[in-house]
Amino acid sequence: MSIVYSINKGINRSIEFKGIKAQYILYLAVGLVGLLVLFAIGYIAGAPIWLCALIVGGLGFFLFSTVSKYSRKYGEHGLLKKTGYRSVPEHIRCHSRSVFFNLTSPKK
Repeated sequence: MSIVYSINKGINRSIEFKGIKAQYILYLAVGLVGLLVLFAIGYIAGAPIWLCALIVGGLGFFLFSTVSKYSRKYGEHGLLKKTGYRSVPEHIRCHSRSVFFNLTSPKK
């Protein structure tokens, strides 16, 4: 019995999978690959398999819930906008008007 997951995408809309939108799917995929590597490192290091599974399962639950929360809270582009606003200065200060004296207007 195979399970088929549908990816909802309408015309001019972003990809949505199980309520997770756009770039958050990529964040979740990268996080899951990281958890797979973490499990492999723990298993190869000799940690008990139940401990590796418990740690990776807990971190996977935290990852999925965090990504889902950000997807619901910020939407498709909101998280990128939030990080972009962080780099914009609050004030631009100019202590001298000499900067504006040498500006020339474009000649037509």
